[in-house]
Amino acid sequence: MTVAEGRKIESTPAPKGTNVARGLEGIVANTTRLSDVIGDKGQLIYAGYDINDLAGKVSYKEVVYLLWKGKLPNRRELDEFTHALRAERQLPDPVIKFITSAPKNADPMDVMRTAISMLGLYDTDMDKEATRQINERRARSITAKIGVIAAYFHRARQGKSLPPVRDDLTEAEHFLYLICGEPQAKEASDALDVAFVLHADHGMNASTFSARVTISTLSDFYSAVTSAIGTLKGPLHGGANEGVIQMLQEIGEEKNVDAYIEKQLAQKKKIMGIGHRVYKALDPRAPHLRAMAAKLSEKIGEPKWIRMSERIAQLMKEKKNLNANVDFYSATVYYSLGIPTDLFTPIFAIARCSGWCAHVLEQLEDNRLYRPLSQYVGEPIGKKVIPIDKRP
Repeated sequence: MTVAEGRKIESTPAPKGTNVARGLEGIVANTTRLSDVIGDKGQLIYAGYDINDLAGKVSYKEVVYLLWKGKLPNRRELDEFTHALRAERQLPDPVIKFITSAPKNADPMDVMRTAISMLGLYDTDMDKEATRQINERRARSITAKIGVIAAYFHRARQGKSLPPVRDDLTEAEHFLYLICGEPQAKEASDALDVAFVLHADHGMNASTFSARVTISTLSDFYSAVTSAIGTLKGPLHGGANEGVIQMLQEIGEEKNVDAYIEKQLAQKKKIMGIGHRVYKALDPRAPHLRAMAAKLSEKIGEPKWIRMSERIAQLMKEKKNLNANVDFYSATVYYSLGIPTDLFTPIFAIARCSGWCAHVLEQLEDNRLYRPLSQYVGEPIGKKVIPIDKRP
C-alpha cells in the first residue's frame, strides 16, 4: 500500500446513516479456510472437520498440522512434522534468564506475552524476507516454546529447578512434565491433549482478530502473537475459566448452589462459563470437557465439583435458557489435573497459539490492512480556539 493510498483510507468518511456495529458484532471481516463457528447449530468446524469427529480421535499435533497445512497428515508427514516441532522447544538463554528473574507474583500471561516478544530478538532470520517457509518455522518455534515459557515461570516462581526440555513427549505430556518435574499419568496427558484440540481455533475471536490486525500492517510474527496473548488475557475472553473455579470455590458445597445462583441472578451478575457471544445452542466443545471433568473428578475423590457444575448448568438452562460453554467444564478439568488456577488462561493460550499462527499465515497469503471506520459523535465542527490565559 502506498502512502497516498493510506491517506485516502484515513480520510474516507463514514457514510451518513451508517449503522454502528458495536464490537463489530455481525460484521464479516474476512474469509478463512481454517475454522467456522455455526452458532445457531452449536457446531465448530476445523478445515472441513466437525470438532466431534476430531476430539478424542486425533492428537493435538495432527490438528496443528491440519490448521497449518489444510489436511490431516499421513504417518510420514506427521513424524516429520513432530520432529520439526519438538526441535524448536529450547528457549534462548536470555529468555530463560528473564523468566527466572521476573517477579514471582507476576501474572503468568504477562510473562508469556513478554517472553514471546523477546523471542523475536533472537530470530536469526529477522533481516530476511518473511517467506512462507520462514514464517512456518516461526510458527513452529512459537508453538513449541509457549508451553515451556509458562511451565518454566511456574517452576521459577516456586523456587524450583527448571527441568530440561525433552523431544520424546507430546505437547500435553511435555507441559505436564515441565510443571510437575516428572512425567504424569497417561490419563492426565490424554485429557489435556483433548483440551488442546478443543481450544486450537475458534473463528474470528477477539485474540485471533487481534493477531490478524497486527500482521496485516506487515509487522512481524512475534508482534502478532504478542498482540493475541494480550487480548486473550482479558477476563471477557480467556479469563473466564479462572472465574469458573473461583465461583465454585466461593460456593463451597453442593447445598449452597441454588441460593448462590438465585442471589447472583437477582443482582444481575454474570455466571461465569455460562452463555456465549456466538453460540445460541450448546457449545459443541462443552460435552467433551464435561465427560473428562466427570471422569477426573471421580478419580481424585472430589466429585462435588462436577456435581456443583451440573446443577449450575441445569439452573441456568431452566431460568435463562443459557448453556454452559467451553470454559465452564475446562476449569474443572484443569483443577482436577492439579493445575493452579492462574495457569488456566495460559493453557488456553498454549492451545490457541497454533490457531493464531494459522491465521497469521493465512492473512499473509492475501493481505489487506484492516482499517474500519468510526462514527464521530463529538462536538460539531466550528469551535474556536480561545487563548490559554482567557480560557475558563
